[in-house]
Amino acid sequence: SKPRRPATSAPGAKGSGRGRQAPARTSPVPVPPAPTRPAGAAPSRLAWFRPTVTESTSAPSTPKSARPHAARFQFPPARVDYERIQAVGPDRAASEWLLRCGALVRFQGYDKWQHDYNGLPTGPLGKYKIQAIDATESCIMYRGFDYLDGLKHVEEIKLSNCIYIQDECLQRISETESLQKSLLRLMIISCGNVTDKGIIALHKLTNLEYLFLSDLPGIRERETTVQILKKSMPSLELELDLE
Repeated sequence: SKPRRPATSAPGAKGSGRGRQAPARTSPVPVPPAPTRPAGAAPSRLAWFRPTVTESTSAPSTPKSARPHAARFQFPPARVDYERIQAVGPDRAASEWLLRCGALVRFQGYDKWQHDYNGLPTGPLGKYKIQAIDATESCIMYRGFDYLDGLKHVEEIKLSNCIYIQDECLQRISETESLQKSLLRLMIISCGNVTDKGIIALHKLTNLEYLFLSDLPGIRERETTVQILKKSMPSLELELDLE
């Protein structure tokens, strides 16, 4: 018969020397409260461009990478769909393009920013007119700017951290006739491919009331560029945050 194996102590039994030690208990890391604005402080001059779809006053701010539209970041279509523009109208077609690129839009007469491509409102042709565009961290680029041609009610555009925005894009915006008439406020922030040439090209936006420029390392001739803008657009409110 086979020899019997010697008995072994059960795991954790006294004297076995191999008992499992219970893991040490740790205290949860305290989460700092969300920053609040001091009582009586005036709201930011740029508050009109703060989307409301992801803001929360009861929890810490959401990281940029977790923004709803950033999570659906897609590469823009290879070409402008002119048949789609004819079928659904320029505002609807432009909204679809902008949201597919990760931007936000707000329609005339509404406070809510649209961020969900599948949640765009439906209705009669031409009912919803784009009034504001927030292209923060989006992938909009020059080849899709034909979608902007038919937009007649856009008053506000924000271009922030847009890696594909360059001088030709700003020139294209400035040469778009409908935007020359409607655009009132423009913000350009942290767009590394924008230079003095692109900023100077904005002089054709004769109805522009407010221009904010921040963190644009491509601007090398700041004083000259500012003087050219002020001469061609004397009523423009120009706010700079440039080094």
